[in-house]
Amino acid sequence: MSEPSAPCLLDATQMEAYLQRVSREIAAAFGHEENLVLVGIRSRGLPLAERLGTMLEANLGRPVPIGVLDITLYRDDLTEVAGSPIVRPTEIPFPLRERTVVLVDDVLFTGRTIRAGLDALLDHGRPKRVWLAVLVDRGGRELPVQADFVGLKLEVPMTQRVSVKVHEIDSVDGVFLEGRD
Repeated sequence: MSEPSAPCLLDATQMEAYLQRVSREIAAAFGHEENLVLVGIRSRGLPLAERLGTMLEANLGRPVPIGVLDITLYRDDLTEVAGSPIVRPTEIPFPLRERTVVLVDDVLFTGRTIRAGLDALLDHGRPKRVWLAVLVDRGGRELPVQADFVGLKLEVPMTQRVSVKVHEIDSVDGVFLEGRD
């Protein structure tokens, strides 16, 4: 949970506006394609993908299928995570073959989560192409990963953490800057 003193980078209204812009960019790039799907990375990527799906449906006049990807067992730091990992189901209720997948996550930092997401996704099929949408790109890459659709791009010192909160999980919407744990 973010501390009350954690600076708010985006409040709920601003967060919604950034997601609307990302939705419009996705619609402009792929709105003509019937094979467009969204896949959210657990945990906060899923509600963001669901929100983008609702926005895309309003923009395109048709639903965009949504799946969820659990990357727990694909993480390269699994041995460093304390305790037993909690693995939740991956639910991709459509074939990936010949699909344009927009992988959705909350924050792009080192690139390792996205690398794990790509590995997990490819274990479920071979899409036509995969693009990446994130709410926040905070810089600090360790791997050559770039987002195709970005809400907010900023440079954050390594001593700080960008924390995205979503109402569905945290009972609040916002993006906060916190000290590293």
